[in-house]
Amino acid sequence: MKYFGTDGFRGEAGKVLTADHAYKIGRYIGWYYNREHKGRIVIGKDTRRSSYMFEYSLVAGIIASGANAYLLHVTTTPSVAYVVRTEDFDCGVMVSASHNPFYDNGIKLIDGNGHKMAASVEEAIEKYIDGETEELPFAVGDEVGIATDYAIGRNRYVGYLISLATRSYSGKRIGLDSSNGASFTIAKSVFDALGAKTYVIGNEPNGLNINKDCGSTHIEAMQKLVKEKELDAGFAFDGDADRCIAVDNEGEVIDGDYILYICGKYLKRHDRLDGNHVVATVMSNLGLFRAFEKVGIETEVTTVGDKYVNEAMVKNSYVLGGEQSGHIIFSKHATTGDGILTAIMLMEVIMEEKQSMHDLAGGMHKYPQLLKNIKVESKDAVMNHPDVQKKCKEISEELGEEGRILLRESGTEPLIRVMVEATTDDLCAKYVDAMIDTIAKL
Repeated sequence: MKYFGTDGFRGEAGKVLTADHAYKIGRYIGWYYNREHKGRIVIGKDTRRSSYMFEYSLVAGIIASGANAYLLHVTTTPSVAYVVRTEDFDCGVMVSASHNPFYDNGIKLIDGNGHKMAASVEEAIEKYIDGETEELPFAVGDEVGIATDYAIGRNRYVGYLISLATRSYSGKRIGLDSSNGASFTIAKSVFDALGAKTYVIGNEPNGLNINKDCGSTHIEAMQKLVKEKELDAGFAFDGDADRCIAVDNEGEVIDGDYILYICGKYLKRHDRLDGNHVVATVMSNLGLFRAFEKVGIETEVTTVGDKYVNEAMVKNSYVLGGEQSGHIIFSKHATTGDGILTAIMLMEVIMEEKQSMHDLAGGMHKYPQLLKNIKVESKDAVMNHPDVQKKCKEISEELGEEGRILLRESGTEPLIRVMVEATTDDLCAKYVDAMIDTIAKL
């Protein structure tokens, strides 16, 4: 598609993604959901300065088409999905560029069931944006929609998260990094209510510092906090809090693969791993798959994107899936990745198993992994080039069963991502550089 990728319409605010785009998206979804009844659309946003611009543009478009807009204000992506599916909304919109820097922004659309919007609807929106369809009618008179403050929806979500914990976290020392983003009030509220002693960083957003040297993409800040304060665990979220990367009690990073291992093994042990499957992506570490084999858990592997993980889970009624980046889906509790929910689920395992996070992760050994990007003019041309395919096959054969190479197109940038896993860091570097050199010579 032209505008919408695997995670919404994303780009530099005011340049790639403009207020006019947001207005037209609002116009289309307002009309689309207002055809048979008064449409109800709920909107959330993160802390970027441009999020206010897009929020108000969306509202203008929605109510101009006759639907009603309900504003959650600054909140997380999973909270929008929760409110949509539990409070009879037709659609949800989240204004966020997730882990991107402040000058980027995005518009994510969520359907009435709390899942990411169908591609067919996004394609129709794109045609409307480009003027390829007839102009939509404006609502007039008492048919014009209204905009309503709906902070109560965010509060209900907070209550829901608290209700999922089965015991008090009293006595536990927990670090939280909200990435100066959407979870900056929610995460602390939840863990304080559960009785934990919280130590918080990344909770002073100013519109320009979201994800800047903090959050799940800069986990070293949480590692430092855990070590300095001798915490039991630390949890770092991204800008819209649909990701969580943890730090264990010894300061080691517990990424999405480790989280899947800890929670998958726990669910299996307690006969709650429906279908005996965990869904992962092609980017998950070989060590995760080997560790699951040892404990008798099967895996289903999808392409990168929590959208595809969720589709596989829904299709097969699986209860756990996610990505190495920290998008973890617990389908019994949510329809999207939810960073704060993931932190609660990890704490539930720690409390029930009476083990530290470090010990819980001990059964999985990660293979060294290296990922590099190379900028290209045509992603398709590179991926289909005979020299690239030949080199990829050669490297794969040399690695054998003790490693792998993966080439992947970026969904949002003109980049090819080259990833190699092997038994040593030196081998990873050797084969990644060989692949990069081959692409650079084209």
